[in-house]
Amino acid sequence: MGSLRRWTWWSVAGAGAMVAVVTTLDMSTGRYGPLGTPLLASAVVLVTVQHARYMWRAMGGLGRDDRRTVEHLATFAVAVAALTYAGYNTPVPMAWYLLPAAVIAHVVANRPGGSRLLIVVVGTAAATLAGGVLRSPDVVGSLVMPVVLVGAFVTADLAQLWFWDAVLKLDRGQRAAEALAVAEERLRFAADLHDIQGHHLQAIALKGELTSRLIGRDDEAARRHADEVAELARTALRETREVVLGYRRASLGTEITNAVGVLRAAGIETAVTGDASDVPPPLQPLFGALVREGTTNVLRHSRARRCAVHISVADGQVSVRLHNDGARTDEPAGDGSGLAGLRERFATVGGRVEVDAGGDGFALVGSVRS
Repeated sequence: MGSLRRWTWWSVAGAGAMVAVVTTLDMSTGRYGPLGTPLLASAVVLVTVQHARYMWRAMGGLGRDDRRTVEHLATFAVAVAALTYAGYNTPVPMAWYLLPAAVIAHVVANRPGGSRLLIVVVGTAAATLAGGVLRSPDVVGSLVMPVVLVGAFVTADLAQLWFWDAVLKLDRGQRAAEALAVAEERLRFAADLHDIQGHHLQAIALKGELTSRLIGRDDEAARRHADEVAELARTALRETREVVLGYRRASLGTEITNAVGVLRAAGIETAVTGDASDVPPPLQPLFGALVREGTTNVLRHSRARRCAVHISVADGQVSVRLHNDGARTDEPAGDGSGLAGLRERFATVGGRVEVDAGGDGFALVGSVRS
């Protein structure tokens, strides 16, 4: 996104710079005299600055319904005045048609879609008339060329911004999908916890009320119910721990399924080879942690488009390899706390964790001899 943002910005800003360069070259001929040249230069500076300013604004989203009509009209009037003045000094002032074209481009980029065509048509007609179509002997040349020039300039600027706007919307959609996946997992965990604990808590509450009523009336029964409350509490605590352990230590197959869902929601094509059920049960939580850490690294520290998970169980050697094609060279070196923790956990069972940040991407490999 950062690279595309820079490319888009320099493309539209470069169009404004081109206007300044072309008109400056025309002014360097000296045909506009000592008075006209500085006036035209002032108009060029104003239009170029306004173009850059509003193109930057449009990169936040096309059609923001900008209502600075007076400012836009004033800028367009300056551009048309410069074009008119140039038209009196040259038959067809082609370079100066770029000034109103730049104004039209940044205005339509900040207006809703319904009004853009009207602005382009009216602006192009005004620029054509100001350029001297009625004074020029070459009516066809002075009519067709300005229309083509203005239309091409506006189309080129808007095409760049339209593509950037589409990518921006896709990126926002991916972020929303990632957040939704996290929210769904939290809701699933909350539902599991509620289903398991709800009846225990209700039973404890009822037993507690009954015990309170029996105290002083039937102490033996109250003592029995109090023991049952304690047992219910211990059962609830044990099952809570089981839920949390099941959540944190899901099977390798479950972790891979979750990882594939999250990565695909982020727009990353993911392929899995091998069978997770071949991994011995005691090692599944360990490799599940590897898959979680690898997935987190792909989402946070890469620009991956594709990711591959390969599971291999052969001759007592178990390995899981996660590879993505989006390794970032601008990330600081180092394993980080997540990978350091993985290395320690694998080391306790005689395994190892390796990373490979080669030119074709980033690979995280965990292996253990079972």
